[in-house]
Amino acid sequence: MTTGGTPKVSLQEISKTFQTRKKEKLIALDNITLDIQPGTFVSFLGPSGCGKSTLLRLIAGLETPTSGQVLIDGRTVSGPQGNVGMVFQSYSSFPWLTVRDNVGFGLNVNGSKINPGEKKEFVDRMLTLVGLQDFGNVYPATLSGGMKQRVALARTLALNPSLLLLDEPFGALDAQTRVILQDQLLDIWQSLDATICLVTHDIEEALLLSDLTCVFSGRPGKIKKIVRNPFPKPRDRSIQTQQDFLRNKTEIFELIKEDVYKAMRYKE
Repeated sequence: MTTGGTPKVSLQEISKTFQTRKKEKLIALDNITLDIQPGTFVSFLGPSGCGKSTLLRLIAGLETPTSGQVLIDGRTVSGPQGNVGMVFQSYSSFPWLTVRDNVGFGLNVNGSKINPGEKKEFVDRMLTLVGLQDFGNVYPATLSGGMKQRVALARTLALNPSLLLLDEPFGALDAQTRVILQDQLLDIWQSLDATICLVTHDIEEALLLSDLTCVFSGRPGKIKKIVRNPFPKPRDRSIQTQQDFLRNKTEIFELIKEDVYKAMRYKE
């Protein structure tokens, strides 16, 4: 993680309001201000409906803020950008293409002049990076959920994004597969020169992977607290037994629980 200079992502007084079918206004995000330095791993964590995924879509240029502005590398975001990659929770592969062709798909449509030999070598490297080197010639329908998500991750990494946005990419996976992919993502990030923003509901996931964990309030979403990871890179799962990790986990749980209970009493 680097400090100083132009932030990779700058969120400046971001608010987002939606209109319901009954013409009522629903405030999803309220006055979010945050600078994310290049090479930083940041997690957005909070109760359901607090606007975490909406914020990620604003950064991706898939939504526009009601007020405030999003900047990437000092430039205002007005739509999707080629240096930004996004992986969603749902498995997003082309079923008629092999794993290899899925991973290399973006290289065919982004104007790259890479020759076939270089492309094969590059795709092979991406497959190895996500542990799918033996599955290049199979079709997504034959893969497990975790493997399909690795295909989506490899396809995004193949575009060499300087900013990687992950919207609960492991949320639909079983516990063991989730652990494997968390470790794999940690290894990948520590070998890349990329900034990562992750939306998650998993406190341990956020604290293991992230340099910064932004804890959101219930709707309208605001950043209640930013928790800095006291453990430097390279990190591994052994930090989960350390006192600082456990202390941060307890603090974040209490912050989120407070908003969940408030929401429950409001519904009553």
